[in-house]
Amino acid sequence: MPHENFVSFLREQIDELEKTGTTKGAEQVVVKIKRSKEDRGPRYRLAGYEKKNFIRMNANSYLGLALHKKMIVAEEDAAQKYGVGPGAVRFISGTFKPHIKLEKKLAAFHGRGACMIHSSAYTTMLGVVSTLATPETIIISDELNHNCIINAMKLARPKGKKIFKHLDLEGLETQIKESIGQCENLIVITDGIFSMRGDYGPLDKICEITKKYNDKFPKDIVLIVDDSHGVGAFGKTGRGTEEFTGADGIDILVGTLGKAFGVNGGYVVAHETIIHFLREKNPFYIYTNPITPSEAGASITALEILDSPEGLRLLDHLRGMTARFEQGLLDMGFETIPSEHPIVPLLVRDTDKTTRLVNFLRENGVLATGLNFPVVPKGDETIRFQVSADHTPYDIDCVLKILAEFKESEG
Repeated sequence: MPHENFVSFLREQIDELEKTGTTKGAEQVVVKIKRSKEDRGPRYRLAGYEKKNFIRMNANSYLGLALHKKMIVAEEDAAQKYGVGPGAVRFISGTFKPHIKLEKKLAAFHGRGACMIHSSAYTTMLGVVSTLATPETIIISDELNHNCIINAMKLARPKGKKIFKHLDLEGLETQIKESIGQCENLIVITDGIFSMRGDYGPLDKICEITKKYNDKFPKDIVLIVDDSHGVGAFGKTGRGTEEFTGADGIDILVGTLGKAFGVNGGYVVAHETIIHFLREKNPFYIYTNPITPSEAGASITALEILDSPEGLRLLDHLRGMTARFEQGLLDMGFETIPSEHPIVPLLVRDTDKTTRLVNFLRENGVLATGLNFPVVPKGDETIRFQVSADHTPYDIDCVLKILAEFKESEG
């Protein structure tokens, strides 16, 4: 076997992950979807469980648009017109009419001057931070920011990096004041919705703080927000945490097309000059194929649905199902973090019990995600449930009933 020593080295590391219980494990493979029927939402079939129906409580498709007939038709129509792939990176010949139309719609949706779409929200954040940070930049980040922000900071080469405790605005302000005179500009980064917990950043207050000290830095304080879990699922009209908090002053907003919009890809919206600069300098944009024209076509339709009476109904139903599930957990004495966002965490705070509960749910037809160390800190072990607009009251009550059975079995 070639590279025997190297393969053995990797095997030892995998064995250590398995020993500590931190492996991701085998991936669940969806082999069939049964569409919504009467009072029940979609049911999923998995490889190895071909005759068992599952309620999916671990999907990011918060509005249920991935199965929407209009979305499927839009993607098929665009594929017929433009083919199934872009065939090149965008600056060569990989930009198609749906890409341009989608960027204009997203910029207008967020009230920004311009937009640039990417192959994913993860690469969007990597490219934005690493491209905009300079040797005279200090980056300040919330300690529970998403992994894409953590790796973006590793990739960037700023003058300094600072981390403030989760949602600790006094700590943030202190770090900003300590940076005065130490750099030309600051980049402050936070998630809108924190994906492991479903809580949200007080973006309105963060904007006030950055405005307060902006003139202390020769090249300003730039506030970047990743609201991938918020856009489309949070706020009165689905415009995310910015809308929910009434924030004014977010300079750069990163979002995704792969969660509430039900498709694939990421994007960034900002002032026209910022987007122009990123198109010229961001290697993750320049050297990577864009999403397909058909994905762009479906995303355009998702925006049109969201900005319609149907979209408002979906959001209202989503909020209703989220509240129903959250209240059910509280009534049974489970610990959660109250929020209007459809991420509803069940804080188990024990690795073994988290594993038992995830297995119990699967055995009883519910798919949910267990989050153990190192994904979350020790003592914060959690089951992350994600409510969708295609869940029904019947579905929510079924899941609550199974949780009650587990609680009773555990004594």
